[in-house]
Amino acid sequence: MEKTRKDQRETWLFVSWAASVLAMFGSLYFSEIRQYEPCTLCWYQRILMYPMVIILGIAVIKKDYRISIYTMVLSAIGGCISLYHYSIQKISFLADHAASCGRVPCSGQYINWLGFITIPFLALIAFIIIFICSYLLWKKSKEAA
Repeated sequence: MEKTRKDQRETWLFVSWAASVLAMFGSLYFSEIRQYEPCTLCWYQRILMYPMVIILGIAVIKKDYRISIYTMVLSAIGGCISLYHYSIQKISFLADHAASCGRVPCSGQYINWLGFITIPFLALIAFIIIFICSYLLWKKSKEAA
């Protein structure tokens, strides 16, 4: 039983790290390869996502399961920003009344796959995955203690 619990914790930790790495490289692809200039809210999401790549990477190497509480906080804040950003893009009332966001409007949609998948939506999915994995990791670690 202990072996299975440990394996699950390692899996949740690795999946969290993989989601953060994928999100980081995805955002860098859009900005550096496709030349999409990030808006202010995109930068806030990056500020919360990029450190998690390092934090979770170190936690994977050291098998430090205590990191989950920190990544839950970062991913919850990032998820709220992503949800707000996505809402600005998809709800016309919010788009019309949203404050100016810098040089690039936050209501702009560089991509709109299948009519609903935008860059903030992708970030939101990554933050949700990290939050859920971190919660499961926290829960399993609490049971193990």
